[in-house]
Amino acid sequence: MKLPVNFKIMKVHLLSRKRQTIVAMLGVTFGIGMFILMMSFMKGMNDFFEGIMLSVTPDIRIYNDYKTDYASSVTKQFFGEKQNNWIIVRHPRPKQINLNLKNASGIIEDLRKLNEVHVVSPLVSAQILFNYGPVQLGASLDGVDIREEDRLFGLTDKMASGRPENLLTAGNGILLGYKLANKLNVTTGDMVTATAPSGARLRFRVVGTYKFGIATMDEYKAYVSITSMQQLLGKSRDYITDIRLKLKDMNEAAALAPDLSRKYGYKAEDWETVNASVKAGNLIRDTFTYVLSFTLLLIAGFGIYNIMNMVIIGKMKDIAILKAEGFARKDIVQIFLSQSLIIGLIGAMAGLLLGFLLSYALSKVPWPEDEWIIIKHFPVNFDTSYYVVGMIFGLLTTGLAGLLPALKASRVDPVTILRG
Repeated sequence: MKLPVNFKIMKVHLLSRKRQTIVAMLGVTFGIGMFILMMSFMKGMNDFFEGIMLSVTPDIRIYNDYKTDYASSVTKQFFGEKQNNWIIVRHPRPKQINLNLKNASGIIEDLRKLNEVHVVSPLVSAQILFNYGPVQLGASLDGVDIREEDRLFGLTDKMASGRPENLLTAGNGILLGYKLANKLNVTTGDMVTATAPSGARLRFRVVGTYKFGIATMDEYKAYVSITSMQQLLGKSRDYITDIRLKLKDMNEAAALAPDLSRKYGYKAEDWETVNASVKAGNLIRDTFTYVLSFTLLLIAGFGIYNIMNMVIIGKMKDIAILKAEGFARKDIVQIFLSQSLIIGLIGAMAGLLLGFLLSYALSKVPWPEDEWIIIKHFPVNFDTSYYVVGMIFGLLTTGLAGLLPALKASRVDPVTILRG
């Protein structure tokens, strides 16, 4: 094998057709660059929206769900000895249930002993009506242990004014979403009236506002203490509607939730079940991005394949002379395959740099002002795995694109070519 000679010939071939070589390299460069840009941006978007989703979703939620009693809706009546008639009641009303979790304090203490559990946050929730002068707005009012709620959702970092701890010192304090506060036209220190479904009313003093960046939280939710919420609903001090958990490892939620449901007799819903549609959307977007990006690289590979074929057609006599002088088939394969790999290697390295520069530039572009999403710049994820995948796939594509023409060149019959 004539390695130095083979590489010299390969170098001559590449430099003798500089325009074709540069075009082939640019195809690989832009293919890998766009692959990295698209994957980094799509992953950044998915991570951003998943982060928002998880910021308001507990790992596990335990509650008493509404049920429909189908067993009592079908009545069998007998008329005579042989005739059986069925009376079927369609669309039965849901069964009347008490949303209160029985022995909630015992369940909470039991949950806090589990090694998997990091935070246990009890909740009393209800739909209420806020009144401030002529303004009336419906919202969800959550009675919480504000210290546990802060540990669960990081409420301190999301405060627009005031502090979560103000609920502990104010008698009937309330934390409002900043959009809800704007609609009510109230600020810290103002009084608002909450009306329960039963018609009971209670006045609260605004002690702070928060900003999650999600409409359902910022415009339709407010926090009070558990005791204030129990007082508004006219319930006893042991009235709890939900228990939310934050685990040390959130990925254990799907396995732990069914066990808790069987143990306590209430519905236990994990975060993956609640956000199944969001995760499915992320998977679809990732799949589409991969397919589109790999298609760009395949197009670049076909470009290299065509260029190598043209080179071989133009070098038929040179190949015949090389074989006549004693070059083996593997030498011919090496000469032309190495050309393709060099094009792929240089193009791939340039593509990695281009992908990084484009991703970095995109990460500095300001996000268009949006009242529903709080973000300063386009989210981009600089995951090194995309650079590795892009490099490997780029080399693999160009290698395969050069292999077929190289094998074709190695099968050239020098006698036929020289006679022709």
